[in-house]
Amino acid sequence: MNIYLILQMASEAMGEREAIVAGETRLTYADLDIAARRVAAKVQSGQRLSYLAENSPAMPAAIFGAALAGTPFVPINYRLAEEQIDALLARVTPALLISEHEKQYTDIDLINYSNAISGEAMEGEAPDVDEGVAIELFTSGTTGEPKSAILRHDNLMAYILGSVEFMSAGEDEAALISVPPYHIAGISAVLSSTYAGRKMVQLPNFSAEAWIDLAKAEDITHAFVVPTMLQQIIEHVGKTGEVLDLPNLLALSYGGGKMPLAVIVKAIETLPHVSFTNAYGLTETSSTICLLDPDDHRAAIESDDPKIRRRLASVGRALPSVELLVRSDDGNTCLPEETGMVFVRGDQVSGEYKGVGSQLEDDGWFPTRDVGFVDAEGYLFLDGRADDVIVRGGENISPGEVEDVLITHDGVRDVAVVAVADEQWGEAVGAAIVCNGAPPNEDELCALVKDKLRSSRVPSKIIFVEELPYTETGKLLRRVLRDQLAGV
Repeated sequence: MNIYLILQMASEAMGEREAIVAGETRLTYADLDIAARRVAAKVQSGQRLSYLAENSPAMPAAIFGAALAGTPFVPINYRLAEEQIDALLARVTPALLISEHEKQYTDIDLINYSNAISGEAMEGEAPDVDEGVAIELFTSGTTGEPKSAILRHDNLMAYILGSVEFMSAGEDEAALISVPPYHIAGISAVLSSTYAGRKMVQLPNFSAEAWIDLAKAEDITHAFVVPTMLQQIIEHVGKTGEVLDLPNLLALSYGGGKMPLAVIVKAIETLPHVSFTNAYGLTETSSTICLLDPDDHRAAIESDDPKIRRRLASVGRALPSVELLVRSDDGNTCLPEETGMVFVRGDQVSGEYKGVGSQLEDDGWFPTRDVGFVDAEGYLFLDGRADDVIVRGGENISPGEVEDVLITHDGVRDVAVVAVADEQWGEAVGAAIVCNGAPPNEDELCALVKDKLRSSRVPSKIIFVEELPYTETGKLLRRVLRDQLAGV
């Protein structure tokens, strides 16, 4: 099933319902369908449709227009340095590029996003391309060169049909889209909102103040944020003394990185009427594979049982349409509470990269490269990436377990743990800490880790920094911290 049919169904069933709000521009679903057909008409045979811009009405039109034209949609991170953008664009040629940039590229036709959604509209039906490529999405490249993940139409449709009910949104519902268009959350927000019939309100450039103002102005009912966004919103409210008065906000989902426990607890206290959801997913899995739903959040906050309260630090349980297990280094399935690598399987899981091929095992399991454990009730707790595991004298140490202890110190606002070189052990624990006020005593921090864990987890190096290096989508750049600590 071609993903364009999501828009076609919405246009036919609720064409007069508002679909996109972007500044002064407001489009209905019928308008969005016409815009998508106009984009599709501009794509030449053999071209991909690339997008290098912030969120605009042309972004959802391009997703569906590419599908109608039978070609992949390839968004590019517009925040990258020029040479990085050039390198990525060289990997998608020939292409039609929607962008406000004026630079000319070889084998790329350039059009700005206002012209992209004007002019003649393509006629005819969407091609039958179940196994065709719908999206080529570059990974964040936090550990190396960005990979081009391939998402096929059947992967994306499996996710949407398995998690969203058609026309399930009320006419007054509005989703605030603040994640960038080159992130899987931005793609899935367009697809799921369109299928549900929910208005999408675009915030091109995030700031806590702009997010709050737009949420109030457009009576936002649903929103998705990455952890750094939610932290900035809560900190903004704390600094200004502003009452976060969002009576229409019903549901706030978060994901894309590790959520500090103190931040989500404060958010729940600040917005007690809002239903919170932690959504865990990957580019390669077409978005969400696990959810910590609103009932889980409420139960964790209200419980005196430590095993239930700690679920607030989990990413929840696998979707009904997804299988999940954790394997040890020897390939055996881990018992509850045993740490290993997370594997997932399901129709929405692609696990495929351009130029590399499928990374799925013969029986369909995909190695996420995330490390964690599942408890007896099926809740998944993540400890970081397999590439980030610290090997100290042959012993594996997950950065997450040390971070979870250090963040409990009152003087620690944020923390990241990475491997540092050690002559005796090969690798040891290094910690970069953002302080609450004056830097805490290093001996005190080390004693805290030794008391809660054991001596092998105690940091051998600690640095205090103004802020940690996150991408705009909330991914921690541990390689930057490794370089910083290596220079100490």
